[in-house]
Amino acid sequence: MRQVVFDLETTGFRYDEGHRIVEIGAVELVRGAVTGKTFHTYVNPLRDVPEGAVKVHGLTEKFLKDFPPFDDARTADAFVDFVADAELIAHNGEAFDLPFVNAELEGSGRRRLSNRLEDTLLMARRKYPGSPASLDALCQRFNIDTRERARDGHGALLDSRLLAEVYIELTGGAQAGLDFAVAEGGAGGDGGGERRTGRKRKVASLLTEAEIAAHEAFIKNEIAPGGPWERLLSR
Repeated sequence: MRQVVFDLETTGFRYDEGHRIVEIGAVELVRGAVTGKTFHTYVNPLRDVPEGAVKVHGLTEKFLKDFPPFDDARTADAFVDFVADAELIAHNGEAFDLPFVNAELEGSGRRRLSNRLEDTLLMARRKYPGSPASLDALCQRFNIDTRERARDGHGALLDSRLLAEVYIELTGGAQAGLDFAVAEGGAGGDGGGERRTGRKRKVASLLTEAEIAAHEAFIKNEIAPGGPWERLLSR
């Protein structure tokens, strides 16, 4: 299955208040594995870029004026062609990214995207209720390196790459993309996990010391005290 992880930078939060897209980044996944194919473009919003938005992504009106607007074929058609019939993946994509793209497409006289969407924000909230679910928080949870983001700030392509790693972890971690790696000649040995997830090191345990201690106490005191579990723990 082909999927496209994508992210936007914009002039503001609401397209219905006249805000526009200023950057699009996208990363391709096939069978849960990053393929290396990407899409990236800056977009001339044909309007001012508020100072608050510039502080987030660093893209000024002066910088963006030399790039094509969204309705240019080099932007809208190129992005739609890259997406094709892939399943879309975006963080807060249901409320923000996909509606923004569709508003721009409609405004340029093009058809809306009807691709299936996986929203990683909603996925994370279901999987970890009550825990922070921002992209930064999920990268921290999965031990994904965000030093480039901390140094350079938000960027649509960088955030798409980070989100692809987050999505892989949310949907199975090192097991994701196994069949794809084998099909490409990988045998699942040394380096296989790095190819599939993009991480250089193992994910740290999410268990706290208190949770580990409580589990050991449960095994010792509740599951047949004096039985085989206790003898195993004493070895």
